Amino acid sequence: MTRMLCLLALILAAPLAQAQALNPAEAQPVGPGYETIDPPQPTSSGNKVEVIEVFSYGCIHCAHFQPTVDTWKKKMPANVQFSYLPAFFQPYFALMGRVYYTAEALGVVEKAHGAVFKAIFDEKKPMSKMEDIAEFYKAYGVKPEDFVAASTSFAVETKVRRATELVQRYKVDGTPTIIVNGKYRVGPRSAGGYDKIFDVVNTLIAKEQAAAKK
Repeated sequence: MTRMLCLLALILAAPLAQAQALNPAEAQPVGPGYETIDPPQPTSSGNKVEVIEVFSYGCIHCAHFQPTVDTWKKKMPANVQFSYLPAFFQPYFALMGRVYYTAEALGVVEKAHGAVFKAIFDEKKPMSKMEDIAEFYKAYGVKPEDFVAASTSFAVETKVRRATELVQRYKVDGTPTIIVNGKYRVGPRSAGGYDKIFDVVNTLIAKEQAAAKK
């Protein structure tokens, strides 16, 4: 099914997720609702519990999941640090991962995040080349030539390499996937549906917070 989705994405010029093409209604929980990461990976959140969404702007499942993420972020537990981590599974994901870090370097990533999904999947805007994407960010005060230049900057290249390594270390094979404190992977299949992901995440956060107090 994954290959069929990728082929369809190329035809429609609106790439879909490369993995976890899962209907929430068909999802069945595996084990406790999460998978452990072996070995656990170090975090960069200090004494806060680190929560990361591995995603791609080219993933339609991530687009559908984004409102859930937005809602959870507004009421996420205290002492938690949330961030996004782009996946680089295939060429379009790689392009859009670079776009994410370029927008971050230019200070517009949070403002434009949800709008990127909308532009790709709802508005069907041309978003297959960096030059086209740079035009999109004009609405956020960035000159197209500045966006293109920043996309190959040292800072962006460094983050692209780090993201690629992290996704491999987390052993993520599909998007969206939530990583909790470098120890746990939570996705629609393990949780039993997209709507249950953050129930599992909240439980793991509480577990990590309790362990930190011992």
